[in-house]
Amino acid sequence: MRISGIAAAVALAGVLAAGPAVAEKPKSIGEIERLDPAFDKLVPPGAVIEVLADGFEWSEGPEYNTAGKYLLFSDIPNNRIVKWKQGDGISVYLEPSGYTGKKAFTGSEPGTNGLMYDAKGNLWMCCHGDRAIKMQTPDGKVKTVISEYEGKRLNSPNDLVFDASGALYFTDPPYGLPERYEDPARELDWCGVYRYADGKLTLLTKEMTRPNGIALSPDQKTLYVAQSDPEAAIWKSFPVKADGTLGPGKLFYDATKYVGKRPGLPDGLAVDTAGNLWATGPGGVYVFSPEGKVLGRLSTGERTANCTFGADGKTLFITADMYLCRVKTLVKGLGEK
Repeated sequence: MRISGIAAAVALAGVLAAGPAVAEKPKSIGEIERLDPAFDKLVPPGAVIEVLADGFEWSEGPEYNTAGKYLLFSDIPNNRIVKWKQGDGISVYLEPSGYTGKKAFTGSEPGTNGLMYDAKGNLWMCCHGDRAIKMQTPDGKVKTVISEYEGKRLNSPNDLVFDASGALYFTDPPYGLPERYEDPARELDWCGVYRYADGKLTLLTKEMTRPNGIALSPDQKTLYVAQSDPEAAIWKSFPVKADGTLGPGKLFYDATKYVGKRPGLPDGLAVDTAGNLWATGPGGVYVFSPEGKVLGRLSTGERTANCTFGADGKTLFITADMYLCRVKTLVKGLGEK
């Protein structure tokens, strides 16, 4: 259950005032389900879903800053990016984040969602309320990079990933709009997946009803996209062509049967160096083999939004409703050193 914005603000303010809490035993939630012997090579025996912080209204978009050794994530309803660092606890990194307009925002998700650093250390942010992708340079300056497609405003960019060349792939569902898909301010008749490279924005596909999390395989030949539609709660895989565009999509996994029985929908994604897909979905994080077989689940028991690898490279950080969590792994995340 989401807590109120006021309660979340009070909770965060209390933590900031009191400093990092010291506990004899780390708090944990949920359970880890081992569904295939291959999972034992990914998550060590005795691993738990450790809670690092809580009291957020809806945590999303985790991204680890290797140079600074800290994690950033979005607290979307409260329109801020939160910073967590081992030993220091949490603090506000950027506020406001996803909506910087002068008028009061009437929807429930004004803040940033997906966050990602590029090779130059710039932080790219999917800004719901401003309906744009922005970039923050290392000196703290923020500028809007993408806000329109063929002269029409985007819906509300949600998640993003870079390929090795620096091209940006991102999804654009309607969740940041006050009335979502039915919002009168919508200018596009679809929810697209896009590619941005050399100043050019290309619509790759509009076949997914609610494209959400997005990730690339280690060889960059496959693009994975989650669909957070309760009527078709699926993940799809798309072959990436030489020019960066996509071939026909294929169903990777269908979790529709779990909707309503387990909390949440397909959402954020992470990939490890072996090509396994760590995908948030109904009930927690599903761990898929590259062929789409479920090897195990990190069952948070919460609406689980997103995940990313960071720290030593073998730590999976998870944003699950009001919680920020982590799970120690035996495999490194893609791109982790």
